[in-house]
Amino acid sequence: MKNIYRRRANYYETDQMGIVHHSNHIRYFEEARLYYMHNIGCDAAEMERSGIIIPNVDAYAKYEKPIRFYNDIDIEVKLVKFNGAIMRYEYTARFEDGQIAATGHTTHCFVSKDFKPITLKRKYPEYYDKLKKEVVL
Repeated sequence: MKNIYRRRANYYETDQMGIVHHSNHIRYFEEARLYYMHNIGCDAAEMERSGIIIPNVDAYAKYEKPIRFYNDIDIEVKLVKFNGAIMRYEYTARFEDGQIAATGHTTHCFVSKDFKPITLKRKYPEYYDKLKKEVVL
């Protein structure tokens, strides 16, 4: 599925307690978002080559159950807000049995290479259209 990203926890991501360090959840969310964007035709590297930079302006994670070394996690990605200038994603990380490991969200804006805000609708309608149709209410 285009909005499910599977990730296995690595040993180096764990802390002294043997669980994935909390900072890695935001990295997992980013990996899932980039995978999702690629799958809908909005590859982040390609967008950057086109002159679109996508900074993260907000990130949040809520930890439900600890992820341990070698756990497989499925991260569901939903684009819940998009207006051409900003976008917000929600994430749900689940173990193979369906239990929730973590939830979270990130918010992003669009800027040019000189970090001036841009809207996709005018200058990049092909990306705007692809993202707009993915919004889940």
